Amino acid sequence: MTTENWTGVANLADLEGRDRKIVKAGGKQILLLKRTGPDGDRIIACNNRCPHEGYPLAEGSVTDSAEANAGGAPHCIVTCNWHNWKFDLDSGETLVGGDALRRYPLRVEDGKILLDLSDPPAAVAIAKALDNLTGAFDRHEYDRIAREVARLMKAGGDPLDALRRTIAVTHDRFEYGATHALPATSDWLSLRKDASDDPVRSLAMLTESIGHFVWDSRREPSVPYPGGTEDWDEDAFVTAVEAEDEAKACALVRGAVAGGLGWPDMERGFARAALAHYQDFGHSAIYTYKMRALTAALGDPESLQSLTLLLTRSLVFASREDLIPEFRAYAGAIDRWDGTGNARVREEDLRKGSVKSILAALCDGSGDMDALYDAAMGAGAWQLLHFDLAWQDRTDSTVSQNVGWLDFTHTLTFGNAARKLAEANPDLWPAALLQIGCFLGRNSGFTDADLDEGPWRTNDPVGAVTSALRAVEDHGKFEYIVSSHLLKLSYAILEEMTDRPDAPWHGTAAAALTRFLNSPLKRKHTLRTAHQALDFVDAEG
Repeated sequence: MTTENWTGVANLADLEGRDRKIVKAGGKQILLLKRTGPDGDRIIACNNRCPHEGYPLAEGSVTDSAEANAGGAPHCIVTCNWHNWKFDLDSGETLVGGDALRRYPLRVEDGKILLDLSDPPAAVAIAKALDNLTGAFDRHEYDRIAREVARLMKAGGDPLDALRRTIAVTHDRFEYGATHALPATSDWLSLRKDASDDPVRSLAMLTESIGHFVWDSRREPSVPYPGGTEDWDEDAFVTAVEAEDEAKACALVRGAVAGGLGWPDMERGFARAALAHYQDFGHSAIYTYKMRALTAALGDPESLQSLTLLLTRSLVFASREDLIPEFRAYAGAIDRWDGTGNARVREEDLRKGSVKSILAALCDGSGDMDALYDAAMGAGAWQLLHFDLAWQDRTDSTVSQNVGWLDFTHTLTFGNAARKLAEANPDLWPAALLQIGCFLGRNSGFTDADLDEGPWRTNDPVGAVTSALRAVEDHGKFEYIVSSHLLKLSYAILEEMTDRPDAPWHGTAAAALTRFLNSPLKRKHTLRTAHQALDFVDAEG
């Protein structure tokens, strides 16, 4: 029986002597509950499937609250006994848990129970899913995030709106600016374009992106960006970042967006600031390059402003390692670089040595930057393949010897990003190449030249990296910083193979990636931390 939007689902007599009944209508499984109050019986209808994991609420507990509803009857509370989620069927509030439980308007006519099964307008459902999404942030409810995005998609909304909302809500909770959430999201969205016909993979990549931003900002207070707007000026921006003047730099970014500029109009200024120093262990350049794909995918001015402010803050607060003794030779190498060096620099010349000697070798070959890039990246791939695992297991090392797999991946991910930025801005090539050299000098002492490469080599490097990247989609790592390194490294190597198919070092890079993905990754160092703490405190005097 259907009258306008009302559908008959049961007879009132069906609830005689019982307090609940399951009915199926409109493709839905609905629970009818009969409650007895001071004014007689009343019937309530809700989804039978708990919105958490789908367990039947008909098997749950139904109780009355002390609080009365508008009609004077106590509120009806239904509890899913699987995980103790509780729903107030009068107010619609989820008392314990997260997702909301759908209720249905009900009326009784001539002994028939009728329900309004019509779905809310798409705009209402989309707005509700976006609002409910943010409710999952503080506790990082990963599965709930996925469900809310799925509900958004089911209502016909743009799934990227979930990411746009996430960035808008979280971007000012990053006290020191961008984290690995930015480049990882860029790579996930790039991969997602090739998974558009697979809703599972597509949703998984989007959930990973949202989850990373949420995790890195969870329960953090808002740290507002300085106000003000100034017309975009690239030189002024670079100067402001160098002076660590966040207010000036943010004002210029706001002016750029307000003036209708896009990321391509701003990238050169950010690239100059990112490569002005060997800084932030390469993150600055990596994040800057990854803004290309990320801002292009999102495409809206609000996200552009949020992300450029986020990246600006990280540039302002970036550590500048070329100012510490270990990398002090960098300034002299930049001054010496003249682009005329004619020495033939081989990969083998860059695998081992101090920062100073490796930078000197790069300067000697500065006349052929393509050859120099391949030699440097080949050395970086060799070092990654030959990382001496004993270093990550040592418990008596000094702080300066705290190295691990993730440190070694940065040579290649930075090199890939620096190449992309320098190809668009050729004057940045010296900084890009010499900073790769800083990674090589830093990692040189933690390699095992005698490692047997045989188990990791393959006759199909591109196939191996492609397979590795597909496996990373279901990485199984709890820490986002780990999964982002698996993703960024795999994606960077594949991009290098695609852009530069004749480069001689691809086989080594594929072998290094394979070893990395199949080796232990120690992420917590209890004994080493205790050892270093005792040494540090003892040295304080």
